[in-house]
Amino acid sequence: MSKVIAIANQKGGVGKTTTAINLGASLAVLDKKILLIDADPQANATSGLGFELRTIEKSIYECLIDGLEPSEVILKTGVDGLDIIPSHIDLVGAEIELLNVQDREQVMKNFINKVKDQYDYVMIDCSPSLGLLTLNALTAADSVIVPVQCEYFALEGLGKLLNTIKQIQNRLNPELQIEGFLLTMYDSRTRLCNQVVEEVRQHFQDMVFKTLILRNVRLSEAPSYGKPVIQYDANSNGAVNYLNLAKEILENNKAE
Repeated sequence: MSKVIAIANQKGGVGKTTTAINLGASLAVLDKKILLIDADPQANATSGLGFELRTIEKSIYECLIDGLEPSEVILKTGVDGLDIIPSHIDLVGAEIELLNVQDREQVMKNFINKVKDQYDYVMIDCSPSLGLLTLNALTAADSVIVPVQCEYFALEGLGKLLNTIKQIQNRLNPELQIEGFLLTMYDSRTRLCNQVVEEVRQHFQDMVFKTLILRNVRLSEAPSYGKPVIQYDANSNGAVNYLNLAKEILENNKAE
């Protein structure tokens, strides 16, 4: 059975796209079939997997606005078992165009349902906002991963996101669960990072993944080569961290 996981946090720069690309690739390496949906107009997941944005003719935009079949948009990546529905700058206008659509929060769910059974996991890289695109992603998802950067304002804004998740559970998607909070950009040498980890774990307890994503140069470099870190440098901390996260998620889902 397929599972749809949204990766969301309205704060930018917390590691959403890095997680989408590298968790997707790690799950694919572990013999799972993965579809990554780039639902961010910045299209960083698309370019981070080696696609030249100018050459993309069909994207998630056409699925959302023109009702194009997702099978016509899906591209194979350089990682066996990892496919992508790419994004495009046109997606910026999608929020406004969706405003007058009936059941506008359900549009993404409807097109995902057409292809999700072909995959073990469908992962949605959300934009850094709580707009209509993110609402669509959370309505379509079975669960959500919330990346949290190990920095001073880590918990700031999380209340707003959790409130949005609660509203979606009440109104649009009662099945939505939190897959876990993922601590990113961790540096064990700084007291602040360790304090943030302690604070988040105290606050959210079992909902926090055991795996920490360490600050890692290779992880930052990989997207400019259009590769997930596991292809760019399989021995780096970044690659090992995301592989461990993939194993943790598979273990957690086996237990359900």
